[in-house]
Amino acid sequence: MGRSRTIRMKIIGLLLVPLASMVVLWGVITAVTATESLELRQYKTLWTNLRLPAYKLISEIQRERLISARLLRNSGDKSAVAAQRTRTDAASDAFRQLSSTSKDRSEEIRTQVDAVYTQLDRLDAIRGEIDTGLSDRLHTVEAYSAINDTLFGLHKRVALIDDIPIYEQSRIVIDLGYAKELLTREQAVAFGPTQPAERRLFTELVGNRRFLVDQSLNELDPSLRDQQVALITSPAYQRLRIMEDQIIAGKAPRSWLTLTEGLSKSFQEALMRASAVLNTRTEPIADQVLSRALLLAGATLGLVVVSIAFSLRMGNRLSKELGALRLAALEVAQERLPHVVAKLRKGEKVEMPELSVASTTVEIDDVGQAFSTVQQTAVEAAVGQAQLSEGVGHVFRNLARRSQTLLHRQRIQLQDMQHRATDPDALDDLFKLDHLTTRMRRHAEGLIILSGATPGRGWSRPVPLLDVARGASAEVEDYQRVTVEPMSGQRLAGPVVGDVIHLIAELIENATVYSPKHTPVIVRGEVAARGFTFEVEDRGLGMSAEELAELNERLASPPEFDLADSDRLGLFVVSRLAARHDIRVTLRGSPYGGTTAIVLIPEEHVAEPEPEAHVKEPARPMRVVRSE
Repeated sequence: MGRSRTIRMKIIGLLLVPLASMVVLWGVITAVTATESLELRQYKTLWTNLRLPAYKLISEIQRERLISARLLRNSGDKSAVAAQRTRTDAASDAFRQLSSTSKDRSEEIRTQVDAVYTQLDRLDAIRGEIDTGLSDRLHTVEAYSAINDTLFGLHKRVALIDDIPIYEQSRIVIDLGYAKELLTREQAVAFGPTQPAERRLFTELVGNRRFLVDQSLNELDPSLRDQQVALITSPAYQRLRIMEDQIIAGKAPRSWLTLTEGLSKSFQEALMRASAVLNTRTEPIADQVLSRALLLAGATLGLVVVSIAFSLRMGNRLSKELGALRLAALEVAQERLPHVVAKLRKGEKVEMPELSVASTTVEIDDVGQAFSTVQQTAVEAAVGQAQLSEGVGHVFRNLARRSQTLLHRQRIQLQDMQHRATDPDALDDLFKLDHLTTRMRRHAEGLIILSGATPGRGWSRPVPLLDVARGASAEVEDYQRVTVEPMSGQRLAGPVVGDVIHLIAELIENATVYSPKHTPVIVRGEVAARGFTFEVEDRGLGMSAEELAELNERLASPPEFDLADSDRLGLFVVSRLAARHDIRVTLRGSPYGGTTAIVLIPEEHVAEPEPEAHVKEPARPMRVVRSE
């Protein structure tokens, strides 16, 4: 066998090279930021699925806002309003469809899209207020403006990108688009004569728009600035500034609507051209970033391959050794120990060979030795447990046999005293003592059953099942509460009479204990297709379905007796007796709220009623066979 090495050294050898390779690869990926390429490509997708539909929707809302304001001034046509609303709804539906199917979205973008959906859901309410005359022009402008504010918030969220130059220019273009939005608000507010509140809002809008335009032009790229400068320096824009000053002064220029319509259209065209230019800029940058990332990743591929090959070689060796240890441990757990326990329960002697695992690793050798020690300890514990169980069974059996002998002598003496007693009170006390002795005899038989032996009580000939039920009720403390209903004359085979009486008595006693003192316990019996059935019914609080299922499982498959589970001795005795004679005991709910125990005695233990000729003969005393 070669020199053993520690598992720590092998793990270090297994992971050192791959870890170094992964660190280098991580550094390369971090330096190159390959994800930047994906984000730049995503920028184009988001433009197609979100920003472009949003810009189209903004334009339709701007038109609907203006035509609604004109309607409130009695200058608009209702048919034109309806047509514009149809176009707005179409743009809204297109935006919803594209934004809902787009998968290239972060959680922040999704939240902003949901905010847009919420604002769009207000469109019907805004239109209803306009149609019913509940909204003035100022309120209408502000309501439509709130929707567009949310859409521009979406533009700003989508424009976030790691490429700073593109992000800065996108932000500026969005600001110019918002300046155009402010212009359309001015258009709607200042159409026709204005009120003081409208002029105040108009003055605020003019100041904000001029500030955005002046600030954006200074920061815009030269290639994008020329179009905007040409528009700002045009005669139409200069006339716009003059008219704005006139409106602020309280006047109402005549060509205001025509001028602003033309400028708004020019602003929109310039905005879309600038956005398209920025959109095309992202593709070359994304390709360049991706090429660098692929080149550097390829350079590290050789190092990764070497590290993986080395790791696989070391890992396979260690895996084989651990696999052998695993198989040995499973063999101990699943085959050896259960086989030993089964033999010990039968009283046979066992021998357990040591666990041996061939390995070149110190720790695996140590684990194999530990498993061997655990195996030996488990066997010793199982032997001790078997001896303890056998000893406890002997103690139970010896104590029970002695108690049976004393109780038998006590019953004979009590019967003799009953025959000689003449005082009614003394006779009543003797009957109570006799009943108490009967109960003590049943408890002694329970100890014998727990020990695994067979009680000595038995009958030489069949006994009517009615007498079996009565005998069982007589062995219960509250026998006055037990009602044994009439039943057919079928008889029970003598060898099983004692065990059936004990079984029924345990069920009756359980029914009396777990039911109110004033309620009766009913015992019924009737012929079944496969034997004879007893029913013991109480009127207590009953049990849940889970408890009934658990108890029925215990009754169907008697578990090993657990000394710690002393509260279920009666249940254990019933399950042992039922299993001994192939009797089936089932618990179910009672119609009165309590519990009904059903005992099915197989037909091989049930005899037909005694013939009439024999019934008329003087009854011969039954001989009880005892083995004590």
